[in-house]
Amino acid sequence: MANPLTRPLPPFAAALRDAAVAAGVAALLALPLLGFRLVDSATGLTLDYRFVWIAYAAGVVFAGHLAISLAQMLWGLRIRPQKATRASLFVGHTDRNQKIAGYVIIAIALVLPFFPFADRNLIDRGTLILIYVMLGMGLNITVGLAGLLDLGYVAFYAVGAYSYALLAQNFGLSFWICLPLAGILAAFFGLMVGFPVLRLRGDYLAIVTLGFAQIVRIVLLNWANVTGGPNGIAEIARPSFFGLPMTPTAKSGETFAQFFGIPFSPMHRVYFLYYLILALVLFAVLFSQRIRKLPLGRAWEALREDEFACRSLGLNPTTIKLSAFALGASFAGLAGSFFATRQGFISPESFTFIESAIILAIVVLGGMGSQIGIVLAAIILVGLPEWFRDLAQYRMIAFGAAMVLIMMWRPHGLLASRAPTIRLNHKPPP
Repeated sequence: MANPLTRPLPPFAAALRDAAVAAGVAALLALPLLGFRLVDSATGLTLDYRFVWIAYAAGVVFAGHLAISLAQMLWGLRIRPQKATRASLFVGHTDRNQKIAGYVIIAIALVLPFFPFADRNLIDRGTLILIYVMLGMGLNITVGLAGLLDLGYVAFYAVGAYSYALLAQNFGLSFWICLPLAGILAAFFGLMVGFPVLRLRGDYLAIVTLGFAQIVRIVLLNWANVTGGPNGIAEIARPSFFGLPMTPTAKSGETFAQFFGIPFSPMHRVYFLYYLILALVLFAVLFSQRIRKLPLGRAWEALREDEFACRSLGLNPTTIKLSAFALGASFAGLAGSFFATRQGFISPESFTFIESAIILAIVVLGGMGSQIGIVLAAIILVGLPEWFRDLAQYRMIAFGAAMVLIMMWRPHGLLASRAPTIRLNHKPPP
């Protein structure tokens, strides 16, 4: 005879039980935050009890959890780690659909400034999204392809920005010379991080990279003679169109407007910066696609799946890890140099841990190894909060709720795909 204590509950009873447990946990967490409040009155400070707020919080959690459970039962939804199926969000996992979606996104990005509703605000937000797409492409090499968890990626972003600012101010170098130099210097710092952490994996690697980012930020704050300290660096040189400045007048030579015989407009520089970062993003995408099919890219994927098996095949994990850190950091250096020339001012406050968290969230949310997923995640995590910036009190609540729902629904990312880069005797689907 079956034991009634171990007998499984009916689905609806199990849903009620789980919702009640979730509501109890929410009540315990809300008790120290919402249950008590100090009130300043004529007689002094008094303690006010607001247990009704705890009841509200528990009730909302209970109703939400029960609604999700009922949706699972009624519509057959399964909130569990996704399997390798051909279904996906927006586009399929097939190579053909991925390419079509990529071409559509590129076409929209190319003609975005020519849309009737494309004002300066929209183009500036598009430029900001592309900066984070560039950063996501670089971190995708380290985290998505090589499987090395990096929480200090913003340090390479800062290295690129300060490298461009210092080289341009102290040596008078143009943007086109400083851009590759910033990428090279950031790659050098990536090697500096890679060497000490060759034997580390997982959480230990993440802690070390996080410490490296804090070291870089503290150096930028305290080395005031070089970096300007908390005041940062201002009046950073702006890029020119092959030597043609985008200003109303020039001390020597022609300006961009005079050379092409058009009236001067401040939007010229906005358009130029937008297409410049778009070109850098396309370069990063093509580079990532090409290198994934080369032996180095396949070595990254092998390292991500199993380091011991990778070593047993005769591959050198040291070289593979260092190359992943260096190439991923170089993309951050390029994005940092563009950020510096676009803003015209940089300071350590622009390179905090929250930036690393956002970039990592873009890679994880989009699906590690997926380039189109990075673009979609950047639009969701960077673009949407910018549009709802006026709702400052509710913006982060909506951001957190969206992250929770997406991670419940698609725990491996929007467009996660771990299929091998090269297949033997593989026939494409009809």
